[in-house]
Amino acid sequence: MTEKKKGLIRRLFGAIWSVYRGFRATVLNIIFILFVILIGSAVFSGGDKVEIADTSALYLNLRGDLVEEKRFVDPISAALNESVGGQQEQPEVLVSDIVKVINHAATDNRIQAMVMDLSGMGGASLDKLQAVGKAIETFKASGKKVFAYGAYFAQNQYFLASYADQISLEPMGAVLLEGYGSYPMFYKSALEKLKVSTHVFRVGTYKSAVEPFTRDDMSAEAKEANGEWLNALWDDYKQQVAARRNFAVDNFDETFTALYEKVKAADGDLSQYAVNSKLVDAIQTREEFRRSLIAVVGKNNKHTYNHVTFADYAKSVIPAKQFDNPMSEKVAVIVARGMIVDGTAKAGTIGGDSTAALLRRARNDDKVKAVVLRIDSGGGSAFASEVIGQEITLLREAGKPVIASMGAVAASGGYWIAAPANEIWAAPSTITGSIGIFGLLHTFENVMQTVGLNVDGVGTTELAGFSAGVPVFKGLTEPTKDLMQLLIERGYTEFLTMVGKHRNMALADVDKVAQGRVWTGSKALELGLVDKLGTFDDAIARAAELAGLSQFDVTVVQHELSPTEQMIADIFGSAKARGWLPEVSEQPQNRALRQLTQQVKQDFIMMNQFNDPNGVYSYCIACQIN
Repeated sequence: MTEKKKGLIRRLFGAIWSVYRGFRATVLNIIFILFVILIGSAVFSGGDKVEIADTSALYLNLRGDLVEEKRFVDPISAALNESVGGQQEQPEVLVSDIVKVINHAATDNRIQAMVMDLSGMGGASLDKLQAVGKAIETFKASGKKVFAYGAYFAQNQYFLASYADQISLEPMGAVLLEGYGSYPMFYKSALEKLKVSTHVFRVGTYKSAVEPFTRDDMSAEAKEANGEWLNALWDDYKQQVAARRNFAVDNFDETFTALYEKVKAADGDLSQYAVNSKLVDAIQTREEFRRSLIAVVGKNNKHTYNHVTFADYAKSVIPAKQFDNPMSEKVAVIVARGMIVDGTAKAGTIGGDSTAALLRRARNDDKVKAVVLRIDSGGGSAFASEVIGQEITLLREAGKPVIASMGAVAASGGYWIAAPANEIWAAPSTITGSIGIFGLLHTFENVMQTVGLNVDGVGTTELAGFSAGVPVFKGLTEPTKDLMQLLIERGYTEFLTMVGKHRNMALADVDKVAQGRVWTGSKALELGLVDKLGTFDDAIARAAELAGLSQFDVTVVQHELSPTEQMIADIFGSAKARGWLPEVSEQPQNRALRQLTQQVKQDFIMMNQFNDPNGVYSYCIACQIN
């Protein structure tokens, strides 16, 4: 190569490097300037005062999934992502915030009505919907009307809408009540085509958590068990909605033939079908609905009815920070939501060590006299579940009663951490049980051969290289498989023994209701797996009663952000609330495709979170309802 060519190449790469450095410096400068602007704006700008007319409506425009604990989202990366218009995480709304807002509005003389806009509301379990519904009933009991309006009501949205005095639907709108189902994705054939070997070790006739990786369809045993609790949930849904809407339970259409006949009678008009079936009360355009509300609460300067949004009203109702009275006696609430993993985890996932640390904080706080563990989990690591269970036992030994309050799901490992409590409370619709464990391991020996790779070497024993993952690439020997199955069987026996000890049941009796089978809260009460049916508030009241408390405060023991994380969260939260960050537009998506991709994503996230040091898991995949 000539010196001239070498010089040309050097200049070319030099130019590329200069462009890269310039681009990097520009991006970093923009981020820094944006950061400084947001800090200055947050520091020097006063809060926006929410103006509410003397006669106004609470506009309950919920956006996101209804949850009892928000998952942790890194405030720095999230804020920077949103500042440049990136994809947002699925938003979440605290049920406790919704209840506080509605209850406050019930006593606010300025609020004369409520309008529910549920178009942005995502996932919500029956127990969470009922908690919000109870607050709506309190609002109605104060003499104020509740209106629901929308273009489309999905099943969860309609359940909440059924609490309204009037449901109005847009002329081209629809109501879809399809019932409950469990339809997991199955990967067996796909894994075989990829030459991935699947090794399963389990105990329990109904422990179907591994089926998506070992079958191409749901087993007859899983269909039997899942069908039973799904039908129980659907019956509960129908009975409650039918009672509020004043029609018969058989008014629900459960076959395409029945649906076809009714829609045909409405000349193919889905909104008229909804009226004919008494699912809604009226068909109204948006303008007609606005005028009807103006007649109730008056008109504002934007030519619509006087109203205050959920978010704006919440600013004046819910303080930014909660401060506990250091002198009062307390019932501590600890939320255990998400998959149970070994080690530490942020909110939205249950870390064995981090959740145990929260329980330990409650145990060492002299002002905490009782604890309510609010569980919303399908399980996970058996080891981490036992770490949490040990802390619950220590709380009881310290003379502090513990109530396990089951939310939407407290199954498998979720039941494991509930069992040591003084009492277990569940909702009738809680999905619980699934007492069983499994081990799941994928090996890639056939993949290695296909791509021409190999792992080989020598060790002082047959066990050498096991912890380094050598069997993952070379496959499992028969003695290794036998050992894994032996450990799983031992783990199942320990699970049964632990449940029997805390529930005062014989081992054989526990085994009859275990085997990985899932039950509703109502059925679990009959079987002796739970003590009482009741709400979260009922569980708190019971904890106080066991502790002999007549006056007490409720304190939430929760994961805390670091000072830096809290500062960034406050700054960007303030900026977003004031509208300084660009809104990310939500583009219409194919619902079925979105659910498909989301399910595959969730399955692989779940597999990535399996980190039990012994490879033993108690998890309920079937508990995910479609």
